Amino acid sequence: MTTYDAELTVHQVRTPAEGVRLLSLRHPLGEPLPAWEPGAHVDLLLAPGLERQYSLCGDPADRYEWRVAVLREPAGRGGSAFVHEELAQGAKVRVRGPRNNFPLLPAARYRFVAGGIGITPLLPMLAAAEASGAQWTLLYGGRSRRSMAFTGELGRYGERVTVAPQDETGALLELGPVLDELPGDTLVYCCGPGPLLDAVESRCPAGVLHVERFQPRAQVAGQERAFEVVLERSGRTVAVGADTSVLDAVRAAGVEVLYSCTEGTCGTCETDVLDGKVDHRDSVLTEPEREAGETMMICVSRCRGQRLVLDL
Repeated sequence: MTTYDAELTVHQVRTPAEGVRLLSLRHPLGEPLPAWEPGAHVDLLLAPGLERQYSLCGDPADRYEWRVAVLREPAGRGGSAFVHEELAQGAKVRVRGPRNNFPLLPAARYRFVAGGIGITPLLPMLAAAEASGAQWTLLYGGRSRRSMAFTGELGRYGERVTVAPQDETGALLELGPVLDELPGDTLVYCCGPGPLLDAVESRCPAGVLHVERFQPRAQVAGQERAFEVVLERSGRTVAVGADTSVLDAVRAAGVEVLYSCTEGTCGTCETDVLDGKVDHRDSVLTEPEREAGETMMICVSRCRGQRLVLDL
């Protein structure tokens, strides 16, 4: 599948909340951008070795502008600092995508839960749910009201949106009233910090919850072992050492593959599995997808046995 990859122009820069920079991206020649659906994200290729994924938070019907909102994280790895310091109006940035690991599935009812900058992928979902006639509510938390982006835009939805800044409520988000005793035709969508996602996950029945993680799931440390990977299309067999990822081993063998985060959160390196059992360690696939074992994120996931056959 061909992936869109182009240099776009920062058309406009706004500050929708304290520490958040909102970029409007357009093609420098005014060409239309690829279509996307709620939940999609794009890769910003900021500098050599510095690629980051950000959710599209604009209007999917607008084929000429993409919006991304970036929270500055002082303890981050440099991506948010680059966006805040280097990407002024008129700047150029290479963009790849869009890709959607967090699609909005049809439902009669939705419960949306956002924490901080996790509101970004949910914004277009709210508009889609509204357009479909579904019943929905949003619970949106953050440190303070001034740090919570898009509260003005959310005002148009009235009482269906509950904004709960921690410095005003004095507590973390109260999930019980939103998630307990869910009607059977309800889907829950949540994005935000890991502890919030874990708390929501603990309250939701199987198959109801859909999440997007900005940080990888915590992994239980264990004894790694070596295995081999057969690259079906390349006609090669590659050894993967105990201290090497499948991605690194494949690239060292001279096989070019798309990748980005190297943490199992973005889905860029998702690869079809033709044979073998996968030790899934990503934060993208659902449990049913993991059980099916048809794909894997080769940046973090490994083999449960001695051999995997991949469509590479």
